[in-house]
Amino acid sequence: MFNFQELEFFIFFLSGIFVILLLDLGVFRKQDHVIGFTEALLWSAFWILLSLGFYFFLLYFGKMIHGISNTDEIQERIIKYSHDINIDGLSFAEAIKVYDKNLALEYITAYFIEKSLSVDNIFVMIVIFGSFGVPSKYHMRVLVWGIIGAVVMRFIFIFSGAALVQRFNWILYIFGAFLVFTGIKLFLNKQEEEKIDTVNHPMVRFTSRFFNIYKGEAGHKFFLKKDHKFYITPLFVVLLVIKFSDVVFAVDSIPAIFAISRDPYIIFFSNIFAILGLRALFFLLSSVLRKFHYLQIGLSVLLTVIGLKMLFAHWLKEIGFTTVHSFYLICGILGASILASVIFQPKEHKT
Repeated sequence: MFNFQELEFFIFFLSGIFVILLLDLGVFRKQDHVIGFTEALLWSAFWILLSLGFYFFLLYFGKMIHGISNTDEIQERIIKYSHDINIDGLSFAEAIKVYDKNLALEYITAYFIEKSLSVDNIFVMIVIFGSFGVPSKYHMRVLVWGIIGAVVMRFIFIFSGAALVQRFNWILYIFGAFLVFTGIKLFLNKQEEEKIDTVNHPMVRFTSRFFNIYKGEAGHKFFLKKDHKFYITPLFVVLLVIKFSDVVFAVDSIPAIFAISRDPYIIFFSNIFAILGLRALFFLLSSVLRKFHYLQIGLSVLLTVIGLKMLFAHWLKEIGFTTVHSFYLICGILGASILASVIFQPKEHKT
């Protein structure tokens, strides 16, 4: 049954995010410039605080997402989205507190997973910009449109994925097996240096085959018309390569979130808050990211553990493993990898 309150809340959420997104991404800013450390730090702090603020909103007003007004509707959502809570014998006031608290916990856990995995995506972006020789002053323009495209893509992936999971629950086992495979592969390839073949990359070959690529200096433009011919510029090719890498990233990250929540709105909100701060995080961490050399190992362990959780979800539920335990486990894995990077530095980083 269609829920107009869900639609109203969703439109209100997207409208607010869109306004802030215009400010953050500098859509109205015409002059290209290199993002400084202070600006990146302030915007990163803003998005993190906003994301944490949404956690507290869900903690007290989570029922507004689905327009819940009675205990039966809470029970319906618990069954529909497989929430790890029990409200039997509770009054509506007590049940809604339990429900809101669980929504907030699912959101913040999913947010931490998505945020940590997005760090690996920043690695890839750095390599792409370096391989194609993109000047620093154009990085923001590419990231602007890359992130806008990521928001649209996440909406399609998440809600179509949620519909499939609700209809074919066994898909979660495929997701779990894929995450275990990805985690092991990431661990085995941890020593390999990321490289981008600027000639034979699939997206470069695709655009070269179907479009005219302008070979000269095009500045920050994505498209050109010269001598009555339409061209795409090298900067637009870089944008397509980044979008290609984001699709690959989404294939890893979105299934991982389904191990925490089946509610597409919670998954979408956690994804959006994680990726909207990606631009500022890119400029903030691009110079220091390589120092966290154990982070990739931590991410590989994280993906493997989440995959195993999906594969053995029924057994884990029987022994009392809940979203709270997932949250502690994820924080422990990420914290250990960051701490190990700080304490056990390779010789070349020691002074």
